[in-house]
Amino acid sequence: MAYLFTSESVSEGHPDKVADQISDALIDHFMAFDPKSKVACETLVTTGQVILAGEVNSNIYLDVQSITREVIRKIGYTKAEYMFEANSCGILSAIHEQSADINQGVDRGKPEEQGAGDQGMMFGYATKETENYMPLALDLAHKILKELSEIRNQENPIIHYLRPDAKSQVTIEYSDDHIPQRIDTIVVSTQHDDFDTEPNMLAKIKKDIIEIVIPRVKAKLKPELQALFTDKITYHINPTGKFVIGGPHGDTGLTGRKIIVDTYGGKGAHGGGAFSGKDPSKVDRSAAYATRHIAKNLVAAGLCDQVLVQVSYAIGVAKPCGLFIDTYGTAKVNLTDGEIARKVEEIFDMRPYFIEQRLKLRNPIYSETAAYGHMGRKNEVVTKKFVGPNGTKNLEVELFTWEKLDYVDAVKSAFQL
Repeated sequence: MAYLFTSESVSEGHPDKVADQISDALIDHFMAFDPKSKVACETLVTTGQVILAGEVNSNIYLDVQSITREVIRKIGYTKAEYMFEANSCGILSAIHEQSADINQGVDRGKPEEQGAGDQGMMFGYATKETENYMPLALDLAHKILKELSEIRNQENPIIHYLRPDAKSQVTIEYSDDHIPQRIDTIVVSTQHDDFDTEPNMLAKIKKDIIEIVIPRVKAKLKPELQALFTDKITYHINPTGKFVIGGPHGDTGLTGRKIIVDTYGGKGAHGGGAFSGKDPSKVDRSAAYATRHIAKNLVAAGLCDQVLVQVSYAIGVAKPCGLFIDTYGTAKVNLTDGEIARKVEEIFDMRPYFIEQRLKLRNPIYSETAAYGHMGRKNEVVTKKFVGPNGTKNLEVELFTWEKLDYVDAVKSAFQL
């Protein structure tokens, strides 16, 4: 019997994502000026206020206020009427030095013996149902909000009333053999300027989303995905009605509160640890990227149609406690998932130091991850500019290294594909 599956996304102006972006901007600045920094930074945003808290072990001093204000400005909170504005919001920093007890479990005499920054389990997932090996519902939910953001940031936007905060949700109907059949429901809630008459406002927003935004999203998809957009889609556009009060004024935001949006939209699994605000010694982040890297290369190599990869650690210990593979019965080789896992362990060294080296994680690459998902993104080299206490630094960095298909040949060779 056919079934429905739903995933959601949130925009860069959502209060939780504002917090994530501030935390990751701080990580990037620490990495830019002191790549050995150990950082765990949490952010809270609310009406007219930002609170920074966390632990840092670094040789660099940062102007956290300036960095925070620049992030808020870039997102688009630049008007006093939003009740949260880049130039005027208060910023309280309660960042202090990292515990020596924790640090002693990470640093070792030999770099390759670096211990895991915490205990826990991390998951990576990949599926062949989209070009970027991501679940379709989440991929479409992200794309809808990216299109809204692109329109909002145009010099002369075709939709002029958009404000930064927004959410989307997409429900896909699947066949019994897990093939997407059609889009069942699309939900979009977008913050907007105040209109004079509420009924006209709601009608215009719904019309613009359905007739402008959705066709722009559809036009960028492959024909087989465009075919999923039928005239039977149920649309819920700003279903609660007026959405003028939003962002940190409408709802308090916290770092790490959108971890399912950050990963696979509810497909696969999630270990529970957040990513943003953590340097790569924290395996919550680095090992989640590494398992995504494994999963994507396994599917791309043709080993299976979808796969879940789990790794787990003990704090202060380099060697993982275990590696688990679930191919959901889609494996193309005559091996059990346990046998596949043992071969995968031989291909990918999952000790924290080797993850950092393989994926180039001691670089300022994290701000770009903090909105629209950490997975399924474009691997590219960019130049980034950072302002520190001793001047400006321009760095060329490679983004989303865990999305590279650089181990496909190794997987094919190991499994004789």
